[in-house]
Amino acid sequence: MRILSGIQPSGDIHIGNYLGALKQWISLQKENECIYFVADLHSLTVPYDPKTLQKSITEKVIAYIAAGLDPEKSTIFIQSQIKEHSELAWILNTVCPIGELERMTQYKEKSKKYKDNINAGLLDYPVLMAADILLYKTIAVPVGKDQTQHVELARTLARKFNQKFGKTFIEPKDILPKLGAKIMSLTNPEKKMSKTDEPQSYISLFEEPESIQKKIMSATTDSGKQIKYDPIKKPGVSNLLTIYSLLENKPIKDIEKMFVKKGYSEFKKSLATTMINFLEPFRKKHKELLTRDVYIKEILSRGKDRAQRIAQATMQEVKEKMGLI
Repeated sequence: MRILSGIQPSGDIHIGNYLGALKQWISLQKENECIYFVADLHSLTVPYDPKTLQKSITEKVIAYIAAGLDPEKSTIFIQSQIKEHSELAWILNTVCPIGELERMTQYKEKSKKYKDNINAGLLDYPVLMAADILLYKTIAVPVGKDQTQHVELARTLARKFNQKFGKTFIEPKDILPKLGAKIMSLTNPEKKMSKTDEPQSYISLFEEPESIQKKIMSATTDSGKQIKYDPIKKPGVSNLLTIYSLLENKPIKDIEKMFVKKGYSEFKKSLATTMINFLEPFRKKHKELLTRDVYIKEILSRGKDRAQRIAQATMQEVKEKMGLI
């Protein structure tokens, strides 16, 4: 089964990215044909610094590998280096109803957040995401809960194109983690954890132990003392229980039993220790990869060559069916 997904280069990859996406990617690469990329074209829709963009892109590739992606099993590349992504996005724009884009939840949220930068790309980037997916005849896309709407649009556009020009694209499905599809902020458990928010609200995959300890101990909890999973009444504790459960690979009920008649402080100390130990191999691998510049370039070169072959074949087929060739 061909799998595809990507993460933007902006900000640090955090524990929410890992539990909601990267953990799935790593599992899926064992028995599937996996294609993973750094979504640098998507990152242009919000304010960024051109002087640091290349560094951020390289850091994301290093983060992928440090977290467990195997370059021998997965194709890893940079989105902007494959021009067919942009080319197919324009073609899909011609079959995409504008109403589909205006109803997108992320567009509504980001246009509120970046009121001084509501550009056409912000509205249109779900079409580019559809192009990312359809270009590789992708069967399944591992995503977080907030991205399912965009995979639905990819299905819609595949169907519209196929009806108009003949069977070309596969209608992709999304793959959501059973637990942890949406890890919440440490400072505001009503909101999804985001690398664009204040550093106190998330834990980077390569964060130092002292910082992890401090952030977990100051994470927002709820009134009362009981360590119980209840997302409505106790969103803070429920979020921490979800994280603990996923790190330990144990049911939430088992974690609750561990802390019967114990307070938030003891629970948080235990979670902090668990997270520090869990992330230690990632930190070590990350430090090693930062010194292996040639190795990273070789991975990206191989990934680009393979992605390009697939992308060019798809665009040849698309252009023939549309009468462009």
